Amino acid sequence: MQLRYQFRVYPTPGQQVELARAFGCARVVFNDGLRARQTAHEQGLPYVSDAEPSKRVITRAKAAPERAWLGEVSAVVLQQALADLNTAYRNFFASITGRRKGTKVAPPRFRSRKDNRQAIRFTRDSRFTVLDNGRLRLPKIGDLAVRWSRTLPSDPSSVTVIRDAAGRYFASFVVRATDEPLPPTDAEVGIDLGLTHFAVMSDGTKVAAPRFLRRAARRLKRLQQALSRKQRGSNRRGKAVVKVARAHARVADTRRDWQHKLSTTIIRENQAVYVEDLCVVGLGRTRLARSVHDAGWSSFVGMLECKAARYGRTFARVDRWLPSTRMCSDCGRINEQMALNVRSWVCPCGGHHDRDVNAAINIKAAGQADFNDRGARVGPGPVPGTAR
Repeated sequence: MQLRYQFRVYPTPGQQVELARAFGCARVVFNDGLRARQTAHEQGLPYVSDAEPSKRVITRAKAAPERAWLGEVSAVVLQQALADLNTAYRNFFASITGRRKGTKVAPPRFRSRKDNRQAIRFTRDSRFTVLDNGRLRLPKIGDLAVRWSRTLPSDPSSVTVIRDAAGRYFASFVVRATDEPLPPTDAEVGIDLGLTHFAVMSDGTKVAAPRFLRRAARRLKRLQQALSRKQRGSNRRGKAVVKVARAHARVADTRRDWQHKLSTTIIRENQAVYVEDLCVVGLGRTRLARSVHDAGWSSFVGMLECKAARYGRTFARVDRWLPSTRMCSDCGRINEQMALNVRSWVCPCGGHHDRDVNAAINIKAAGQADFNDRGARVGPGPVPGTAR
């Protein structure tokens, strides 16, 4: 199983200049390749193959005076920029033809030097090296200082250097994990995700929603107001933009760390984990959009799915149309619709239910079989490549 291990890197001012040059060259090659394909499409010419842009926008462009500076960066960086373009087109074609399921993928767009995130990728062909002193040696950039928080489980096949909106630099390594399954356990759990309580377990455990964005809203508001007062194009506005980006990055990092710890605990303590297949995109269009995005359900479920695959646990998603909230977990009776302010209810059979705990119990029951008498279906989804 391939995973990504990400570490913070600290380039010197000179190395930052070299990285900025590499970011710019990769962006230009990507845009030139995209422009060549769009021009061919507009003129009714055959589709430009994957090999043709490499000759046109890299090999021939380096010989031209107006693109001679492309030779100042590693050729692998330029080739990987075109590989990203080819992948984007393949995903787009697979989406419009129906071979790719899920949300429709838009065609590739031109990259801007003003994009908040810049990235370049080095493969083994570029001969990047992790030195004995812990530094990362990249061709035509130098030895970068890396803050290692853990050791890599195997030799990396590629490394991506990322600069985010807050001005931080990261090195993301692709490695093959060799984790052994955790000792088996008899415990199984169903999880009902919510806003008041982030997660309610079928055993009655409730995890309060941390609401990291809500807690940082006051500081974000002040920073955004300060940004709005700065003149566009000024240096002070650029500094204010970085301050806002750092505040948002702090919220995202805190949420990600908290979710990693919670998901690891759940996977270690349970042999099987069942969650409801929520439509987060649809919920993000309602009046609860801010709270939904603050919760980060999708990333949390992705962590559970990835770690279950890594450590030999069972993970499944229950059909989102299962009436888990208004179905009695004792007799199976489906009651009428309930308002959100109804937190507990009594079934005619005599069962007294907590709204969220009852839903978690029903999710667990539905997840223990592909088809059961309540009409719930379980289907595992794709395993994302994240690591913690």
